[in-house]
Amino acid sequence: MPNSSSVSEFLLLALADTRQLQLLHFWLLLGIYLAALLGNGLISTAVACDHRLHTPMYFFLLNLALLDLGCISTTLPKAMANALWHTRHISYAGCAAQLFFFFFLFSAEYSLLTIMSYDRYVAICKPLHYGTLLGSRACATMAAAAWSTGVLNSLLHTASTFSLPLCQGNAINQFFCEIPHILKLSCSDAYLREIWILGVSASLASGCFVFILFSYVQIFRAVLRIPSEQGRHKAFSTCLPHLAVVTLFLSTAFFATLRPPSLSSQALDLTMAVLYSVVPPTLNPLIYSMRNQELKDAVRKVISWTHFSRDKLLICLYK
Repeated sequence: MPNSSSVSEFLLLALADTRQLQLLHFWLLLGIYLAALLGNGLISTAVACDHRLHTPMYFFLLNLALLDLGCISTTLPKAMANALWHTRHISYAGCAAQLFFFFFLFSAEYSLLTIMSYDRYVAICKPLHYGTLLGSRACATMAAAAWSTGVLNSLLHTASTFSLPLCQGNAINQFFCEIPHILKLSCSDAYLREIWILGVSASLASGCFVFILFSYVQIFRAVLRIPSEQGRHKAFSTCLPHLAVVTLFLSTAFFATLRPPSLSSQALDLTMAVLYSVVPPTLNPLIYSMRNQELKDAVRKVISWTHFSRDKLLICLYK
């Protein structure tokens, strides 16, 4: 039986059987990818360039946008290339790299969303201590901790997964390299080790979920004690985007990983993978900018500056 060292490449799931549908999937994925790049790129640029947005909340939002850019860039380009060139192949090293970066960015994003719930908790429940508890050094440390947690978690899972002997072929029933589908190719009881590691990660994820839930319980209690309706509305408006992003992120990820085996099918697995890997990075910029006037104004400035620079460049070229 061949082991992992004899597998030089994997075969990803084909999104369609006919050439016409493959091209349709390519253009659809390209549109989604460009929308995610544009939205997250505009938010990153706006936060970095507008000094009014140099606050803890927007600093964490900048990190979230960068993580979303990396997360969607890990999966969609390869899926688009396979659809365009009518192939399913991904190299062994490419699969390992894709799994590592996706799990790293996904884990770091979950850690960052947990930190962002703490930011909202301090802003609403302890506003007088906001500058002390969330100074520039503290924010940088927490962001670095989120990224580092993602790296360590991903290193552990990637090393464990690709150390397993593989004897069930090399076909992965997913459009990107995903741990559960690679484990199905294993022919060794050592896959129990990876399941144990997944259990530890699930426990940590549950701890983050409890922390987020506790933060919002305290936030809602504090908001409901605000006497004025305008004050309550303003407080809620600063929390609703983050709460919507967390709900979207957790609902898709939890259903994809915790649904019962009886609901498992190739079509449903593919749909769930698209929901948790593609939808959040695409919709997050829209969710955050929908009710945030400061962010809208900063994005408009970036767009107007881009148009001005383009027009100035065209004038110089024509001269």
